[in-house]
Amino acid sequence: MKRNKVTRQIELKETIKSMPFITDEELAKKFGVSIQTIRLDRMELSIPELRERIKSVATHEWNETVKALPIEEVIGEVVDLELDERAISILDIRSEHVFSRNDIARGHHLFAQANSLAVAVINDELALTAKSEIYFTRQVKKGERVVAKAKVAGTDQKGRTLVEVQSYVENEQVFAGTFYMFRSNEQKELQQS
Repeated sequence: MKRNKVTRQIELKETIKSMPFITDEELAKKFGVSIQTIRLDRMELSIPELRERIKSVATHEWNETVKALPIEEVIGEVVDLELDERAISILDIRSEHVFSRNDIARGHHLFAQANSLAVAVINDELALTAKSEIYFTRQVKKGERVVAKAKVAGTDQKGRTLVEVQSYVENEQVFAGTFYMFRSNEQKELQQS
């Protein structure tokens, strides 16, 4: 069903408001128009592109929520967060992340994305990585998008919170890690017992 421009733009605005992470490609398919038409509609309506919407929503929703570090210190863009449960971030690998001779991402960037996400998911004023077990499962190249998914998996015998992080390029795992997180409330509990 073809919509006129006014109707389409009203529905587009409502769709983006309810689903801020929807892509232009998904919108084009939903409305049966070209990607260029969606981009023009967004420009006319002063709706930013996906990357800017992600930043805006993340900053607005999570600045007050993330306790262990400022949201801007998380490496990558946080796109989902439920404290003490799960979190997701996206990191686009650019020139500054790779070795210049072969365009392969430096491992410390993948580690930093995963580690900062493990810290961000902790519902505490202080969360520090006490230990980590990490595995790089394939090289990541410039231009690829790394999606890191963190999940709080319980506690170990020492009372540290375990956070499992798996990172993917498309559907292929590129990194896996378990982070043993020290929390300030664990220190308080130890002092009280």
